[in-house]
Amino acid sequence: MKWNLRMVAAQRDLWRPTELLEAFKAVGFTPSLSKVAAMWSGTPVTVRLDDLDKICAVLNCSVGDLLQAEPLEAAVGESEALPRAVGAEDSSGGPVRPTPHRQGSRRSLPPN
Repeated sequence: MKWNLRMVAAQRDLWRPTELLEAFKAVGFTPSLSKVAAMWSGTPVTVRLDDLDKICAVLNCSVGDLLQAEPLEAAVGESEALPRAVGAEDSSGGPVRPTPHRQGSRRSLPPN
């Protein structure tokens, strides 16, 4: 997903996180300045739905304006991009079989 908060805010003539914070306070949304700055400077990992609704109300936009879907680059050739374990053999996707335990006592000897 592409986070377009800065672009949508700029279209509303809001150019700084502090200006956006003041606009948020007008609708009763009071996040900290650090939270607003984090949303402003990068893509948040999570956004609460009620916060997203308030952001859209302040900016007079839709969720589709703030979040735009982007194609996944890893979807094509995904099996080639995955790293392999050290010592892994090229298997044809067959079932994985456990290796039997060695015979003998499972206890280690006490230190001398």
